[in-house]
Amino acid sequence: MAQPQEYLTDEQQRTLLEALKQRFEQNEQRHEKMGWDNVRLKLDEDPVKLAILHQMEETGGEPDVIGYEAETGMFLFCDCSKESPKGRRSLCYDRSALESRKKTNPKIRQSTWQLRSALNY
Repeated sequence: MAQPQEYLTDEQQRTLLEALKQRFEQNEQRHEKMGWDNVRLKLDEDPVKLAILHQMEETGGEPDVIGYEAETGMFLFCDCSKESPKGRRSLCYDRSALESRKKTNPKIRQSTWQLRSALNY
């Protein structure tokens, strides 16, 4: 999985924000009493977080708001897709688990920790 670019093009950003808003409105039970305008303001402040959400979306995920941390003022996003996206299936938790899979090597030769590190998050 490639490292996300730090900044999205205007078209990528517009498309992503439309998808996030639509998902937010369709799943209000996940984030009661949170308004989209507040989420949008936070996303506009941090282009790196937008790039990470874009990467999730591009790999078949469905990122959506699932909470809010009052102490930090941060909205919490989670991949809410019903199934693991194809590009993220059969991952091992860490490098040692990956190396121990001799007979059934996963197609993706990275662990979840390596993918997380690639996102610089």
